[in-house]
Amino acid sequence: MRGMKEISTGEPVHSALPPAPGAERYRALDFANTALALPGGQYLDLLGSPEAATRWLVERDLAPDDARLYEVCAARLRALRDQVGALLASRIDAVPAPDAALSAVNDALTCAPTAALLRWDPAQGLHRVQAHPADQIADRALAVLAADAADLLTGPDAERLAACDSAPCRRYLLRTHARRHWCSVRCGDRARAARAYARRTQAAKG
Repeated sequence: MRGMKEISTGEPVHSALPPAPGAERYRALDFANTALALPGGQYLDLLGSPEAATRWLVERDLAPDDARLYEVCAARLRALRDQVGALLASRIDAVPAPDAALSAVNDALTCAPTAALLRWDPAQGLHRVQAHPADQIADRALAVLAADAADLLTGPDAERLAACDSAPCRRYLLRTHARRHWCSVRCGDRARAARAYARRTQAAKG
């Protein structure tokens, strides 16, 4: 982000940012929120390196524990994230969905099979497993996240989509009631403090 300084994905910063409302139900919402604008002109990208992207996928059961992504895969995740964000923004603003974003999500939906395959071995007999070949981990994660985004955007919860109304934060969330536009208590407190400061400043000028 222009004018912002990127910081590391260290655990203290990550722990201070609880998931936005709705992210526990929709991994695509959590995915779109991995690019974070923080106070003080700082920027945190939870997919900013192959290691960070791998950790994010593993923590959400989108990759096996021993997965190892390379930068080309992390870049694909970041690219899809930006397009999912564009679709969320267009839905919130009630404007036409960008063609490039639609194409990116549709391409991701078809880039990997999501059905568990049928296998047989002497110990288990016939059983189904989700294959995780090393070169398809990113493909499968992209397909799952794209499907989740499509479900969110076309389902009843789409009416509850909003963007956090506390600058500089722009995380996406599902409103818990009509007036809720903050993604966290921290953002709500900051927004109320900014309004109080603006009122005091205006009163002093008057």
